[in-house]
Amino acid sequence: MAKPNAKGPVKTVQIFCSSCKVQLFKYRKGGKGALVKCFKERIVKDYTNEEGICPSCNIQFARSALIRGAPALKIVGGKVIMK
Repeated sequence: MAKPNAKGPVKTVQIFCSSCKVQLFKYRKGGKGALVKCFKERIVKDYTNEEGICPSCNIQFARSALIRGAPALKIVGGKVIMK
């Protein structure tokens, strides 16, 4: 399988916890669809203490996975919002 584009997209989005509205990351997102996965190499700034856990309300919003051979976070549906 093909790996994600190494250069990556230039558009950055901010990702927030849907329950407590705390910022989780800044992420370089490609495309215009919903946020399903976050490749770890595209995370610009990470505001979390533990991977996939909200630092404020301690809810798990993602779990670690290998997608197309690259490490990524699979987002749990409805746990994050994107601006």
